[in-house]
Amino acid sequence: MTSVRARTARRLTVGAAVTVLCAIGTAGAAGPAAAAPARAGGTAGAGAGGAFADGGPEQRSGAVATLDGLRTHGRAVIATEGEKQTVGAGLFEMSVDGGGTLQTYGLDVLNPTQEQSRYAEGEWKTSSLSGNRNAGKIRWIVEHSYPRRNDLQALAKSAGAKRLTPQTAAAGTQVAIWRLAENGASGASGGGGRGEGPPKPPDITATDPAAQKLADHLVKKARSMSEPGASLTFDKAEVSGRTDERPGPVTVRTNAAAVSVAPGPHAASQGMRIVDRKGKRVRTARNGTKLYFELPEGVEAGKGSLTAQVATKVPVGRVFTGSGERGRGQAQILAGSSQSTVSATATVNWAESGPAPATTARENCADSGVDITVSNGGDSSFPLRVGKQREDIAGGEHGTVTVPVAEDQPYRIPVRGPHGYRKTFSGVLDCTTSAAGGGVTRQNAPATVERPATVGGGSVPAADGDLAETGGGGGTRLFAAVAIALLAVGVTTLRIVRRRG
Repeated sequence: MTSVRARTARRLTVGAAVTVLCAIGTAGAAGPAAAAPARAGGTAGAGAGGAFADGGPEQRSGAVATLDGLRTHGRAVIATEGEKQTVGAGLFEMSVDGGGTLQTYGLDVLNPTQEQSRYAEGEWKTSSLSGNRNAGKIRWIVEHSYPRRNDLQALAKSAGAKRLTPQTAAAGTQVAIWRLAENGASGASGGGGRGEGPPKPPDITATDPAAQKLADHLVKKARSMSEPGASLTFDKAEVSGRTDERPGPVTVRTNAAAVSVAPGPHAASQGMRIVDRKGKRVRTARNGTKLYFELPEGVEAGKGSLTAQVATKVPVGRVFTGSGERGRGQAQILAGSSQSTVSATATVNWAESGPAPATTARENCADSGVDITVSNGGDSSFPLRVGKQREDIAGGEHGTVTVPVAEDQPYRIPVRGPHGYRKTFSGVLDCTTSAAGGGVTRQNAPATVERPATVGGGSVPAADGDLAETGGGGGTRLFAAVAIALLAVGVTTLRIVRRRG
């Protein structure tokens, strides 16, 4: 057995030949058990077996919203592999939980969108923008085109177009974003046939001449910009420690001037306070504020939480991806935001003695998986096993396991630990566009459609010509497989238990 060095993390990667079923535990364990679902953000006392059902792999924070549909749009033609399809292209709208409205553009032209699907604010590196050389240019477009720039006369003049309406401006902007997303994806150039390397990106054009001119203009003028910061998040979603210390810190990251901070109801009833490094109580925080959990004397092992909340405008250029196990859908980039309610939650686990685990997860597009990081804030170690590999996580140290997850496949990763500690990470890995991922995959066996899905930017009424066009009469629908819900679910179990002996 080896030990992780102080204040360092040892990374264990589950190889392709190792089953997705992993376990953290001791010899003689009965085997992995599925974590029971529970209310998000719930808390439980020591030994109660309370569970936490997380909204996503990185315990998502910031804005969480529901996709209302395609609201301001024109049409575009997607041509690939000798087939053509006319689709809606333009601005989507989302309703933010707690109040507020977002306007977004799609990023993955061949991925479906589904109305009323759930989305959450995230980072470029955990989306299909990961590794995309044009990600910064896409942000430039949403900063310099409609609706951010709503002087349509000036926008038309700069693009060399006679006239732009909100619909054609939105269509031209969407076409430009799709082009850059597809052409900037890793492996998006050359080939196209079987055995000839990566496929050629689809050819995307706007049906309206003015929208087409705007798309050409935006692609030509785009310059790279850096990723904007989060509306509200914590640098750590979970921490742990002993009852005789102040576990933490968790650091606030926000674009707002100030955010309200409060312990969760259960934690407050136990007498837990949110304080700064010196022990002074904190009720409001700003970007960079470090927060600690102050535990009352004599408290038994248990868990608690804190929540930060604020009404702010989500920064343009933030990415939104599907939330939860049913989160399949076209990733979105933010083009406009009203004053919206955003929040972030961090949890804490503590024990008087022995191990005190904290587990966080983050989608890792570079390694095509989910990073599960286990930290031990206690004073004794516990073993970590993945397949035949074994590590010993000592008190005050942490280690990371990368669990392989297939692209566009739902996953569910339950985690268990001492004092009734339970957590479940779920989501859908969405790391590639059609060009990077090898185009649309047509399933060999029938699958089940969970909900109606639309290709690209969504549907346009049939009277407006939203039918696949193949260049001849009768045509067939293009990319039918992208509307099929995938049934395969990767399941991984991690168990954390006290070390015996």
